[in-house]
Amino acid sequence: MKYMITGGAGFIGANFISYILSKYPDAKVICIDSLTYAGNVENFKSFDKSRFIFEYADICNRDRIFELTEKHMPDCIVNFAAESHVDRSITGPSVFVRTNVLGCANLLDAAKSFNISRFHQISTDEVYGDIPEPEFSTEESPLAPSSPYSASKASADLLTLSYFKTFKTPVTISRCSNNYGAMQFPEKLIPLTIYNILKGNNVNIYGNGMQCRDWIYVADHCRAIDLILNSGIEGQIYNVGSSVTKNNIETVELIADAIGKRADIIHVTDRPAHDKRYAIDSRKLRTKLGWQPTLDYEEGIRLTVKWYLDNQQWCENIMNKSYKEKNKEYIK
Repeated sequence: MKYMITGGAGFIGANFISYILSKYPDAKVICIDSLTYAGNVENFKSFDKSRFIFEYADICNRDRIFELTEKHMPDCIVNFAAESHVDRSITGPSVFVRTNVLGCANLLDAAKSFNISRFHQISTDEVYGDIPEPEFSTEESPLAPSSPYSASKASADLLTLSYFKTFKTPVTISRCSNNYGAMQFPEKLIPLTIYNILKGNNVNIYGNGMQCRDWIYVADHCRAIDLILNSGIEGQIYNVGSSVTKNNIETVELIADAIGKRADIIHVTDRPAHDKRYAIDSRKLRTKLGWQPTLDYEEGIRLTVKWYLDNQQWCENIMNKSYKEKNKEYIK
C-alpha cells in the first residue's frame, strides 16, 4: 500500500510514518511537508529510504499537490498538515485559515480528481469546545470551537464531509484528544515542561492550571488511524481518546516525578477563551472497530521523559533554531 502523508515531518505525522513502515514491510510512504517551524527533517532520518520519499511542498499550492498526487498515485492520503498551536492562532489567525482550510480543500480536490481510495482528515477534540463535567463529546456533539485554531479545524471537517456527500469522495475523519510522546515540538505543555525542568527553569502555567485534558500516547493514536484506514466506514467520524483526564498541574507534577526533579510553577495570565475541559467519548471506535489504548498515562509519561532525556540534543537544536539549517537541505 502506498500512503501520501502530509505534515509528515511534524510530531504525529512522523510517528505515524514510523508506525506504518514498521508494521507493514511492503508499505511505501510519500511524505509531503513545507517544513515550517514545526517540521523537522531529523524526525525521519532513520526511515528506510527505499520505502520513504520526501517531497517538499505546501498543501496550499494546488498545482504542486496535483502534480505530486499524479506522480505518486497513492492509495490513500492522510492529512496531518496543519497549523496547530492555539497561542499562535490567537496572534495570527489568517495562516491557520489558509493552511487548515484551503490546504485541506486542495487535498480533497486531488483525492477526488485522481480517484484516491481514501482521504483521511486528522482533526481534534478541540472542535467540540469546552465540555462541562460530567459530559463527554461524542461524534454527534455540536461543534463549538473557541479559538481560531479549533475553528479552522472544524471548518476543514465540514469541508471534508461535504466532499463525501456531494462528490462521494471516500473520506474518514478522526478527532483525537491531546497527544504526547517522542518528537513533539517543545512549545506544547509536556515537552516544554520536560525541557524547563531539566534546565532548571520555571514552568509557566496558564491561569490556575486546572484546565483538564484527555491525554493519549501518540502510538495509540497511530494505531487508531491505521485501524480507521483499514476498517472505518466512509463518511464517518471517529473520536480517539484514552478517557484519562488530567489537569495541567497534575501533568506537570507527574513529569517532575518522572524526572526526579522539583518543578517551580509560575502561574501566568490565562489564554483568551481558554477551554477548561476536554473529555472525549471514543466508544464508537472501541465498539465498532475494536480499538483500545494500550499505554496508561503514567507509563506514557515515563517513556516520553526517557525519550527527551536520551535526545536532549534534538531539543537543543530546536531551541537554538539550528534544526532550520538542516531543513534547508530539503527545501527545493
